[in-house]
Amino acid sequence: MASIFQFKQFSIDQTDCAMKVNTDGVLLAALVDSDAPAQILDVGTGTGLIALMLAQRFPLALIDAVEIDDKAAKTAESNFFGSPFSKRSRLFHISIEEYFLNYNGQYDLIVSNPPFFINSLRSEDPAKGIARHTNKSFFENLLKESANKLSDKGLLFIILPIETSELVKKLIVSIPKLKVKREIMIHSFSESSPHRKILAIGFGISEPIKNKFVIYEKAGIYTSEYRTLLKDFLTIF
Repeated sequence: MASIFQFKQFSIDQTDCAMKVNTDGVLLAALVDSDAPAQILDVGTGTGLIALMLAQRFPLALIDAVEIDDKAAKTAESNFFGSPFSKRSRLFHISIEEYFLNYNGQYDLIVSNPPFFINSLRSEDPAKGIARHTNKSFFENLLKESANKLSDKGLLFIILPIETSELVKKLIVSIPKLKVKREIMIHSFSESSPHRKILAIGFGISEPIKNKFVIYEKAGIYTSEYRTLLKDFLTIF
């Protein structure tokens, strides 16, 4: 049976994708803070959700999306084609390493909702293995290439579990050009500990701006902040 997630301006067919539409991806795409980016790259696009949300948010931007998994790449390409943003969205079925090796341009915005189990056991499902597992080298390569591919005022936005975000911050220290510009702590409830962190990474020396974002007022009731953020995307608002 087909699994379709309907947004206000586009739909996501996630039938053949191991990793479905999720809050992490939706929040990342909605919380990205960038000044009218012309060129955007989505690393590990999966269903294409983040790429399409960014295409809606930034109507003049050209979106490139990279995905190595066969089924996910086909799904994303189909979702792009069926969206109002098809002429501005391109899918590259290739590894990110190979893509960076062959791409010579620059991006104003790079985003990634990356695999989130660092050096953990591989999943029995190969597709989920690609979607959910990675190792330190993924982040080292992403950071190194972002330092080369970002425009002067460009930013890399990634959403990570708290523990993984601390690893990534340590890796950033080894890349002189890059600095953490912003940290957004994601909480399920105001009183709960954060479970995700969005890092905005770019150039220049400054103390990172730190923010808190809360999803629920109480069980089943979204905060006004969450509803306002996603009212242009989710049909429940």
